Amino acid sequence: MASITIRDVRKSYARMQVVHGVDLDIKSGEFVVILGPSGCGKSTLLRMIAGIEEISDGTIAIDGTVVNKLEPRERGCAMVFQNYALYPHMSVAQNIGYSLKVAGVPAAERTQRIQAVARILELEHLLDRKPMALSGGQRQRVAMGRAMIREPKVFLFDEPLSNLDAKLRVQMRSEIRKLHRRLSATSVFVTHDQVEAMTLADRLVVMNGGRVEQVGTPAQVYSRPASRFVATFVGAPAMNMLEGTVTLDGLSLLGGSRKLNVSRAGLPVGSKVAVGIRPEAVRMVAPGTPGALDATVDLVEELGAGRVVYVDLDGAPFSVVTSETVHPEPGSAIGLQFAESDLHFFSSENGSRLDVFKASVPEPAL
Repeated sequence: MASITIRDVRKSYARMQVVHGVDLDIKSGEFVVILGPSGCGKSTLLRMIAGIEEISDGTIAIDGTVVNKLEPRERGCAMVFQNYALYPHMSVAQNIGYSLKVAGVPAAERTQRIQAVARILELEHLLDRKPMALSGGQRQRVAMGRAMIREPKVFLFDEPLSNLDAKLRVQMRSEIRKLHRRLSATSVFVTHDQVEAMTLADRLVVMNGGRVEQVGTPAQVYSRPASRFVATFVGAPAMNMLEGTVTLDGLSLLGGSRKLNVSRAGLPVGSKVAVGIRPEAVRMVAPGTPGALDATVDLVEELGAGRVVYVDLDGAPFSVVTSETVHPEPGSAIGLQFAESDLHFFSSENGSRLDVFKASVPEPAL
């Protein structure tokens, strides 16, 4: 096991800065997931930890040793690449066990460890094949096996499940967690898939535009997002956002058609604020119910155990996740209710979280 300390790390290509002053502490044995959209700098950060991308500024330390100048092989890391990076002339077994052969591990032990990894990854029947004879998903599993067998101090995963089918992705998430518990190795996992992030992570690191937006447990990030970006990126469907303006007695929503009774806590009148509510925190009621927001159903998506109802709320898109037996029809009117405690407030200027409001249920503006 090994801790990772990242201090003011930056990466620039010519005059373009792609990673901006990242600070992060990863505990020994922790499973940290770096989550963000394509191009946010998450893979670049991972590659700087691995040593295959040069650091423009700042320091990275593994187990207290600054590794900026160390070669990748000297860092005690094993990385699983998104594009497989397999040796085409070697069999699956030879690819998985190559690092053990280089390290001088006896053949009998190599065979035993190769077979153990192959069982986890369902590759036992493919051990004699070459990479060209494998599907994309099978190649990625071989790449994962090659990292697993080394039992490194640090596992680095760069979207390793992106080429697997849905069923195998679910299975592999479970197997990766089991492997992590068995080896107790520090793991850093990069993904754009929030389901992977939420199910795998001890802690989440949410990145956007080369910067860290929030660090916390999955529950913390989901229930108390630090910014509007985090709020809308984590969660499916995304958090609903209604634009509001601070008034003398609260917030005016949807261009003045609705009012939210809140204490504005010193914010100047006229300030722009975004009000967020998770789709699963909204309850559908009869239209005209006191305190509810009336809306028109646009679309209903059936999910088996429940459904997502997309509605039009005075011209603003809004979604509701429900498992209730109610089946609203497109074009029908419904009411939307939610608890005060489920509301989130963000600055419309910079997207930062605002904890200055105490809300009551929304009412129609007079």
